[in-house]
Amino acid sequence: MIRALTGYSTKHPWKVIALWAVLGLALTALAPTLFARVTQNQTGNFLPRSYDSAAALRIAEERFGVDPDATTVTVLVGRADGKALGAADHQRVEAEAAKLGGRRVVMPREDDGPEFLIPDRSQTPRIAPAMTAPDRSFELLSVELTGNPSDTGVQGVYRAFRDAARTQFGEAGMRTGFTGALADTVDTTDANKTATTIGGALLMGLIVLLNVLVFRSVLAAVLPLLAVAIIGGAAAGAVALVAMLTGLELDAGTPGLINVVLLGIGIDYLLFLLFRFREQLRSRPEQLAREAAGEVCARVGTAITSAALTIVAAFATLGVATFGQFRSLGPAIAVAVLVMLFGSLTLLPALLAAAGRKMFWPSRALRHEPREGRAARLGALVTRRPLLMLAASVALLGALAAGLIGIRMDYGQGGSGDKTPAAATAAEISRALPAGVSDPTSVYVTANDGGPLTVTRLDGLSHALTQVKGVGQVAPTVLNKDHRAARIDLYPTADPQSEQARDLASGPIRDAVARHTPAGTTAHVGGTPAIIADISTAVDHDLRIVFPVAAALIGLILLLLLRSLLAPVILMISVGLGFAATLGAATLLFQHGLGKPGVSFTLPLVLFLFVVALGTDYNILITDRIREEMRHPGPARAAVARAVRHTAPAIATAGLVLAASFASLATTPGSEQVAFAMALGIMLSALVLSLVLVPALAALLGRAIWWPVRPVPQGFKGRGELRAQPPTTRTQQRTH
Repeated sequence: MIRALTGYSTKHPWKVIALWAVLGLALTALAPTLFARVTQNQTGNFLPRSYDSAAALRIAEERFGVDPDATTVTVLVGRADGKALGAADHQRVEAEAAKLGGRRVVMPREDDGPEFLIPDRSQTPRIAPAMTAPDRSFELLSVELTGNPSDTGVQGVYRAFRDAARTQFGEAGMRTGFTGALADTVDTTDANKTATTIGGALLMGLIVLLNVLVFRSVLAAVLPLLAVAIIGGAAAGAVALVAMLTGLELDAGTPGLINVVLLGIGIDYLLFLLFRFREQLRSRPEQLAREAAGEVCARVGTAITSAALTIVAAFATLGVATFGQFRSLGPAIAVAVLVMLFGSLTLLPALLAAAGRKMFWPSRALRHEPREGRAARLGALVTRRPLLMLAASVALLGALAAGLIGIRMDYGQGGSGDKTPAAATAAEISRALPAGVSDPTSVYVTANDGGPLTVTRLDGLSHALTQVKGVGQVAPTVLNKDHRAARIDLYPTADPQSEQARDLASGPIRDAVARHTPAGTTAHVGGTPAIIADISTAVDHDLRIVFPVAAALIGLILLLLLRSLLAPVILMISVGLGFAATLGAATLLFQHGLGKPGVSFTLPLVLFLFVVALGTDYNILITDRIREEMRHPGPARAAVARAVRHTAPAIATAGLVLAASFASLATTPGSEQVAFAMALGIMLSALVLSLVLVPALAALLGRAIWWPVRPVPQGFKGRGELRAQPPTTRTQQRTH
């Protein structure tokens, strides 16, 4: 199958390139519209229905008409001169709010795309009075917009509304402030816009620069980005199309994560092919370029396929997760990687065949053998002192893994901590009112005894909630239209997205509800803190399931690829050490060094899937080459040294590119831990595990590493008996 795909692509390169160009452009253009239909806003909707906060969310939607796609912005309005609000001021605020609530906000349009391909988020906001500060220094308005805060169109609508509200209230002698998830996201995005732009430009520049330095070629520097962009666009469109056809709901952050993953692994696979293609052209200058491309792609395609299937298998295990955000992320990444794999076996070979030796123009490196450089010296060092290099690698990984001592999970989902206008507004509100007024914890009560609910019937529960320490204020009970459901809003004194609010909702509040819910009724606790608490429970459950299942699937793929029992065990132990070292380093930096409450609760799962799966790619490449070299006559250590010499440049370059791709996430607010850990994990996998630890073990074990089926060196007939073979030149031997 692999040879058929690569063979057809190298024989008919221009047909394959043209087909990919059309397919990539079409799916890239459709991706934004398709993603808009399959992404959702409420994180709580990803929880199983059995969780308490998920049940509360369903009651809010079904009984109180809460829009599941709505996001709330809290607007602070006060007098510009700082005086207390009077009766006339309240009337003026009410009048201006009515004007804003009756005006449709048009989404700003960008000039770089056709309008019919960009979802229109224009809408009329729903505005309602919320609360007045006890000292009457400000009044709060609740503004409801529809859409995910991560959606750029929704962000544009918010900016337009915010600017209009500032102008309108300013003309009335009022000052304004805006807070909430959407306001904080937009403020942070705007504050980091320059850093994001520069970071993206630096990443692209780094990729081009690395390729120029390695290949001394213009085409080799540009084609990786072009090819990956085409395949990545097609993969994103394919993910959205599959999600729409299967009814899969995706988180709004999934497209961005897919882009980062595909950029890294796509360039990795192309670099693997480019390095081997150049090696083949050097060793066999008389061979036609298309024949060389077909031979190389068929050979390397097996390793690339196994590497890609490792990633697919790892993420496919998320299908057994209970948390829907993980369960949808797994198939999405798996589909994207499969598309990238298909592109790596078709478009990339076609590009090599079409460009031929011109791929490395204007470099003259194909005309002469390269001098032995750092890669050859590294291979010699590892095979000359394997025990020392093994001990040094294990000591480094062990020292980093020691950071796991005392590790804590941080379930808080607050902002980035930047001093944004939204954060300043929230701080001003919290000085006069409980911090939870902009995002209350709500208790939903439903009658199940056939009788209607009354405010009097729920007075005992409401009073009990006022006695809970940490609840700053309890709002009056609100009944729905048929009096079969009621809502009691609580305003905690802690930030709604903090760990303190989470512990309050999952502990004392739920305990009080359980003890004081009237007979004949059922009560559920909802709101952001309760959702975060339930997500932490779901994630803890999923970690215990996903880890062993993913490890088993990766081990099975390695077993089938390497056809050995010992080699897969060695590789799995090595990537396990890499995972522990990476998580330990993140704990040392963020928890112990920077004083954070802990590491993000999603970090262990994300690290396990990405670092173990992607890091295994490099292990597969080096072990596949070690096995190939061990088929040649000669000592096993010499074979390991040759394998390191030939693969070290590809692995090191690919590792730098992939690490830089993940490091670019640092410009995304709240992703600093993921960016650091992923970049470090990839570098450890590429430079320590694949180029030092695994070769050192192979040098120590020799051909026994492939137990129970050891590769028989070419030219041998049985134990110690050489077959007669014609003499070969040094150049011909290098082609094997």
